[in-house]
Amino acid sequence: MSEKTTARVDEAGHVYVVEATGERLIGQYADVSPEEALAFFERKFNDTNSALVLLEQRAKRGAPAAELAESAGKLKDQIESRNGIGNYDALSDRLTKLVDSLGELTAAEKEKNAAALEEAKAARMVIVEAIEKLATTDPSKIQWKQTTAQVDELFAQWQASQKNGPRLSKSDSNELWKRFRDARQKLDQHRRAFFADLDSKNKGAKSAKEELITKAEALSSQGAGGVVAYRALLDQWKLAPRAGKKIDDALWARFKAAGDALYAAKKTEDEAEDASFAGNLEVKLAILAEAEGLINATDRVDARAKLNALQRKWDAAGKVPRAQLKPTEERMRKVEQAVRKLEDYHWNASNPEKQARSEGLAGQIEEKIEKLQAELTAAQAAKNSAKVTELEAAITTQKEWLAVLK
Repeated sequence: MSEKTTARVDEAGHVYVVEATGERLIGQYADVSPEEALAFFERKFNDTNSALVLLEQRAKRGAPAAELAESAGKLKDQIESRNGIGNYDALSDRLTKLVDSLGELTAAEKEKNAAALEEAKAARMVIVEAIEKLATTDPSKIQWKQTTAQVDELFAQWQASQKNGPRLSKSDSNELWKRFRDARQKLDQHRRAFFADLDSKNKGAKSAKEELITKAEALSSQGAGGVVAYRALLDQWKLAPRAGKKIDDALWARFKAAGDALYAAKKTEDEAEDASFAGNLEVKLAILAEAEGLINATDRVDARAKLNALQRKWDAAGKVPRAQLKPTEERMRKVEQAVRKLEDYHWNASNPEKQARSEGLAGQIEEKIEKLQAELTAAQAAKNSAKVTELEAAITTQKEWLAVLK
């Protein structure tokens, strides 16, 4: 029982509290001891006090003012009923103080809510501007797989902001949603038009390539003889438009299979032909062994005569297998180059015009050397060391030129 509250229980179990105005009946708890009856009504007071303590704690933790006000109204009814044993005046004073503080709390809460609304509105604006930017992109430059994923992500962000964020005003919410919806519809229209055009192009490309496939497959009866015509079709294939990766891959597999059959026939034919040229290779290898002895020859006339005879045998020997064509031809070219070099050297050495030019130039150089020599003698007599050095260098240079000519 509270220190400031006096209570008593009569024989019928009625419980009274003593107040300044007299006794007041608060209830009845019959068939129990007076102590039990008093304890029951003290617990009722304590329950009300605990509810007030909990409400005060919620206020300190920053619970919404509207919820606190609703709970305070219910608690006020309990306090005013005064149906327990305890200091209800003290509870009423505490509740009044709490309710008075809700005014300031409500103002702060309104300010906080207003800031949260502005922040939420700004966040939605970012989402709207992002999708509007996508909608203004040139449709021909849009990567639709990536853009569709971006639109889906922006829509998910919009839904999350509606579900978890503060509720915007109806006018703001409707205006932003209209902008978002219009941008998304515009993108959807562009996407549909793009894929409709792509589908039309794919159909045309597919038809053109199927025609090339039909022509390629018709060459199968020609065997190796159809390779040239197939290569012409392959050039057309490279110029044809694409029909989408999956379709194009399937079409190419058919076209390539037709070509593979032709190349397989050509390979078989080539292998048979190469086998028939094996004997020719043996003959040419023997010719090469003899011809390569001419690489170090010094007699140009003898070398040329032998090479001409070997070349006639070479041409008469016929074709060799394809794999040996290049290496054998390169070996014969080296022999021919060696003989030609020997002939060129002889021509350069015996060319009358070149000899005449060389002799004339040599005479000029010799005259210049004599002149320089005379100048050198004079410079030495005059003890002009700088001039002596200059003239000696000039004479050395002229003598080097003369050695080249001779």
